[in-house]
Amino acid sequence: MQTRIPCVQMRGGTSKGAYFLASDLPADPVVRDQVLLAVMGSPDSRQIDGIGGADTLTSKVAIVSPATRDDADVDYLFAQVMIDEARVDYGQNCGNLLAGVGPFAIELGMVPVQGETTRVAIHMVNTGQVAIATVSTPDGHVQYDGNQRIDGVPGTAAAIPLEFKDTAGSSCGALLPTGNTSDVIDGVEVTLIDNGMPTVMLRAADLGRTGYETCAELDVDDELKARIEAIRLKAGPMMNLGDVEQRTVPKMCLVSAPRHGGALNTRSFIPHRCHASIGVLAAVSAASAAVLPGTVCDGVARLPEGDTPVLGIEHPTGELSTQMTLVREGPNVTIASAALIRTARWLFDGKVHIPARVWDNSRIKA
Repeated sequence: MQTRIPCVQMRGGTSKGAYFLASDLPADPVVRDQVLLAVMGSPDSRQIDGIGGADTLTSKVAIVSPATRDDADVDYLFAQVMIDEARVDYGQNCGNLLAGVGPFAIELGMVPVQGETTRVAIHMVNTGQVAIATVSTPDGHVQYDGNQRIDGVPGTAAAIPLEFKDTAGSSCGALLPTGNTSDVIDGVEVTLIDNGMPTVMLRAADLGRTGYETCAELDVDDELKARIEAIRLKAGPMMNLGDVEQRTVPKMCLVSAPRHGGALNTRSFIPHRCHASIGVLAAVSAASAAVLPGTVCDGVARLPEGDTPVLGIEHPTGELSTQMTLVREGPNVTIASAALIRTARWLFDGKVHIPARVWDNSRIKA
């Protein structure tokens, strides 16, 4: 006997994950974690006994439920299902899967269509912030086809603008949790920043690297990874995250000068493998560090003029453009909001099967 659970798989941005209604999962968080591990097939390096893709970018879950606050339409809880460990991490948001939450909520009737486009206010439960997704809904239905291209995804799709207004300090309590634009850890200058994703920014050159290495080259660079991990473990408490040895945050991001017309080149680790692109909220944090004077990006980034600059954050497979809204008071710069464009696509819906011994829910069991 197996337990069958309603499930939708969607591509959100450059990630892919399983989307569930919270009401279709166990209420007990411990049991829920066991269910999500079984769904993905963890722990196993191939995730051969589940629907995970043996990659951190495809071992993700979005849990959606009716909003618990007046300024949101739905709640979204993100779960990062570890691959080689029997563990589920809720210590961060995921801006890529966020792109699929609006279409998911509209398709399931949780949010009514408002016209040619539908704005969905999404409460990101992991950190308590709200993001606004604008979904194309001509003729009363979600439109997935369109002309928007994003690096890391083949072809084009309908644009889904995501607007973030209150993500600063969402996990760490402040945009700059130490109060400094730069700190020194193990002799390396770093910027500790959180504008939706706790991130440690480091100049690649300070670690003896160019910052233009491929992901494959960085993933086998054991000396570099050990050094980065040592810095990450010390940065955790400094960022008010506590002991981060068993967590996926903070992310580590090497920066260097852009080569392809963007504002900043990056190599992001999540946290031990080099990201093929860069996470949405990590890109927002990186763009934030780029526009603030005195960070490790100062003198490396190439910034457009104006108070609403669009910053191309270059990564191994292209770039992710972020539009910042800045407020200037003399030499001081404040970030009022950040927005970026993602796409999403509904891939399949049905029921995912897990062993009944994990969770035997007779209501939906085969």
